[in-house]
Amino acid sequence: MNRLHKWVKWILPFCLFTLLPLAGYAQDAKTVLDKAAQTVSAKQGISAKFKISGPNFSPTDGTILVKGKKFQATTEVATIWFDGKTQWTYMKANDEVNVSNPSEAELQALNPYNFINLYKKGFTYTMTTKGNSYEVHLTATDKKRQIQEMYITVSKSGYVPTQVKMKQRNGWTTINISNLKAAKLNDNMFRFNAKDYPHAEVIDLR
Repeated sequence: MNRLHKWVKWILPFCLFTLLPLAGYAQDAKTVLDKAAQTVSAKQGISAKFKISGPNFSPTDGTILVKGKKFQATTEVATIWFDGKTQWTYMKANDEVNVSNPSEAELQALNPYNFINLYKKGFTYTMTTKGNSYEVHLTATDKKRQIQEMYITVSKSGYVPTQVKMKQRNGWTTINISNLKAAKLNDNMFRFNAKDYPHAEVIDLR
């Protein structure tokens, strides 16, 4: 009984004291992501520039428009529209449009801001500070999840996400983001308009 009393009186408070900073640290990481998501979730939409690199393709520059779950991404070789359910990918070289319902990993690779739809469930968090930015490391709690790890870099000023790194089966994809600003975007901008591409071949992959 005396040993139990001593454990409760001295050791238990010590354990709680040492664990509390860790719990607060995880909460801070979640708070940073919440504020970053709020920055990205401007009601009328945002625009930004990005550069993406990965194990199976050369670094590619482009622009992106985002409104909630919807986005439009444009590069030199392709334009992608996503209306929240359906994705249209127009390949300029062969005047072809592929229509699909993308996976979680595919959406994250195409839209660096898709993390705002992912991080709240199924991930644990740790965070480090690097200069004027926070770097949040997300690890999936489900080993079957397509995205097992992500690193999201967020500026301390304005909580703007500036980089997203994502681990897929074939390696790491890195997306650097710049020039983020609010934009007034119409929902029609996130759907493919066949009238603008009258000669394009449409291939339905759904």
